[in-house]
Amino acid sequence: MRFVSLASGSRGNASLVESGSTLLMIDCGLPCKVLEERLKAVDRQPRDVTAILITHEHTDHAQGVATFSKRHNTPVWMTPGTASAMPAIARVRELSCHRPLTIGSIDVQPYPVPHDAREPCQFTFAAGGLRLGMLTDAGCVTPHIVERLTACDALALECNHDYESLQRGPYPESLKARVASRYGHLNNHQTTELLARLDSTRVQWLLGLHLSERNNSPERVRATLGPALENVRYPLHLATQDAPTEWLTVE
Repeated sequence: MRFVSLASGSRGNASLVESGSTLLMIDCGLPCKVLEERLKAVDRQPRDVTAILITHEHTDHAQGVATFSKRHNTPVWMTPGTASAMPAIARVRELSCHRPLTIGSIDVQPYPVPHDAREPCQFTFAAGGLRLGMLTDAGCVTPHIVERLTACDALALECNHDYESLQRGPYPESLKARVASRYGHLNNHQTTELLARLDSTRVQWLLGLHLSERNNSPERVRATLGPALENVRYPLHLATQDAPTEWLTVE
């Protein structure tokens, strides 16, 4: 199983999970043309995408899905709440936050997260006896999140903001409150605390996602998460807004 972030941040998010001939796109938060360019950059074509999974309706996660799905005849999975908050998409299939599904060779387990959207979810993926856990756009860590992400072989986790930088930054107070709320985004310290609660003995790598360009930096993420990673073997990678990561393999 392999994972790549095509884009990650406040201006747009999209990732790929691949196993064999199955290629899933997680979120379509970029214009269709840009998504096509990012796919080409990682040696994939739109026709290779088996299905799209949408975590929630916010623009930075869903702005390109209607056009991409229509242009390339790609089925789209999302929760009923997310579907109700978006314009109609022809090939929408509804998923439940509490029921697993299988798409091609990948088993997908959706799970609910606290975020200020209609019915947001995140996912774990399994193939060939290996598990990849993904979490972004959550304002706090719930016991259910810990249950879903423990004992994974790889993790892709939100490191949205540095709390002090957010408080000192240019956002209006209302937006600062929203980002830092229980229905906002995880800060670096919260992600560090999450890692401490997980059984990570099988983790091969950690990818930091959704870094704020205004209220975070790779240096701050590494400084905060560094102590938690001192006694582990796996590397920390960080996704960026304007370019794909390398393909990360789970084996």
